[in-house]
Amino acid sequence: MRNKICEELNKSDIGKVVNLCGWVDRRRDHGGVIFIDLRDHSGFMQITINPEDGETLFKQAEILRNETVIMVNGIVNERPKDSINKNILTGELELKVKELQILNQIKNNLPFPISVHDYENTKEELRLKYRYLDLRRGKLLKNLKTRHKIIKAVREYLDNSGFTEVETPLLTKSTPEGARDFLVPARLSNGEFFALPQSPQLFKQLLMVGGLDKYYQIAKCFRDEDLRADRQPEFTQLDIEMSFISEEEIISFNEKLIKNVWKNVLNINFNKEFPRMTWQEAMDNYGTDRPDTRYEMLLKNLGGILGNIGFNIFTKAIQNGGAIKSITIKDGNTSISNVRIKPGGDIFKVAQDAGAGGLAFIRVKGDELETIGAIKNNLNKDHISNILKITEAKDGDLILLGAGNTQIVNQSLDRVRQYIAKDLKLIEKDKWNFLWVTDFPMFEMNEEEKRFEALHHPFCSPKNIKLEDSKELKEKIESSTAHAYDLVLNGLELGGGSLRIHQAEMQREVLRIVGLTDNQINEKFGFLIEALEMGAPPHGGIAFGVDRITMLILGEDSIRETIAFPKNQQAKCLLTNAPSNVSKSQLKELDIEITIDE
Repeated sequence: MRNKICEELNKSDIGKVVNLCGWVDRRRDHGGVIFIDLRDHSGFMQITINPEDGETLFKQAEILRNETVIMVNGIVNERPKDSINKNILTGELELKVKELQILNQIKNNLPFPISVHDYENTKEELRLKYRYLDLRRGKLLKNLKTRHKIIKAVREYLDNSGFTEVETPLLTKSTPEGARDFLVPARLSNGEFFALPQSPQLFKQLLMVGGLDKYYQIAKCFRDEDLRADRQPEFTQLDIEMSFISEEEIISFNEKLIKNVWKNVLNINFNKEFPRMTWQEAMDNYGTDRPDTRYEMLLKNLGGILGNIGFNIFTKAIQNGGAIKSITIKDGNTSISNVRIKPGGDIFKVAQDAGAGGLAFIRVKGDELETIGAIKNNLNKDHISNILKITEAKDGDLILLGAGNTQIVNQSLDRVRQYIAKDLKLIEKDKWNFLWVTDFPMFEMNEEEKRFEALHHPFCSPKNIKLEDSKELKEKIESSTAHAYDLVLNGLELGGGSLRIHQAEMQREVLRIVGLTDNQINEKFGFLIEALEMGAPPHGGIAFGVDRITMLILGEDSIRETIAFPKNQQAKCLLTNAPSNVSKSQLKELDIEITIDE
């Protein structure tokens, strides 16, 4: 049908006859000559239609509506100098049309403008419902092409490094991995269910047991959890696993992989090694295991100074095993008012939403500290000197304080830190701060259920633990750090991985620690335990979020802008109206009954 696309055309095509296909982006009638901006997936081309070229042709052009699909045949001409459009690649050319064929006439009114000339912000609900029209506007198509470029760079790099791409099952066994599984009823096994995989974790380990050596997959993963801007019920993961590998070798290889992606997609070179930080350092200094290191405002521990000054909230925090921490906002006395950090203020609300009861504050004015009387009246010169030394606060700075449960203090000050950095525009644009976070604890305590949970997952190998020490094995594993590592970029986790447990008894012990009985271990993970007993090699790997990498490279705020057909924040597809009811006959086949009242 066509022998050219719009942005292929250049001055060498002047005088040639070409066929183009696409959509009418807009039509303009300039006193007898009709100008049409033709749009295809590559860009735009101006086409012109004159009355002298034929009455039938001209009448066709007169009734064209925006988004009508057409094919045109004509001669490429050079535009007059006064009508050159420097904003498009074909801005010096136009097509003088000889034939026009309407391939599909638009019949309904558009729910929102498509043309760049009529572009307006559109509610996301409408954009998701009419995703095919939103794609036509161009920006999303460019995003999908960038995503393709990222995956292409990944595949080429891994192929050249001796990896084999293997697809793992999408219908698998339900196993406890942190989030809820999506369940799929199995018609041929009455009353039983498959689960959609939260990750290919166990299968990639089994591939290592099978001797594959180097595996990767662009894998679909599924988690039934509450959504947010960078989360979807189905998402794409770059999954990597290697045998006979050390933690250092995995980190080094994957750092080169990520550098290669940025070089191929953005033409950015990173010559230095990415910095590293232990999990404990990240929590102490940033309050989070995915710190944004593009700006300062580090958390400082003031428990040793303020815990015994007699202020009740501070005293209780330390007595209950909690913490008193602070962040320092340079020149905060002028940039942040009291109204914002007191109850009802926006910064106070950020801390409150993160679980804190509130915020205390200290304003530095010369050598004096201005704060509420209950704190100020209990501070002596040594207290003041030590506070200023630890917080590195100077005249005009504002110190914000959190006190209480350490986890909540870290969480709330981390959120406040991020909020203030955006509010005061402290974040440099186009800055890429990569960071490896290492030495994660094996477990964290679930306070509600009073039991251990794996911080990453229960297949991570503990550091410096030998099976020979069976007498103290449980106790040593509980307090151990894991061979686990995350790659963080600008405060978002790009990917995470670990060395895996490759010995069956070690794996059993870790599963016992997270609360599984031996019967439950055999029921849920018996196949894995049996495989580890068959001569499993030491192995490890990592998984990167493809959607999140694409989002960051594109500078978008949501992974929905990187996915062709995403769900909304209620996990619904507005385009197809899924999930939806199914027929009673389908349910009967599966022996499933809906008990919810309509």
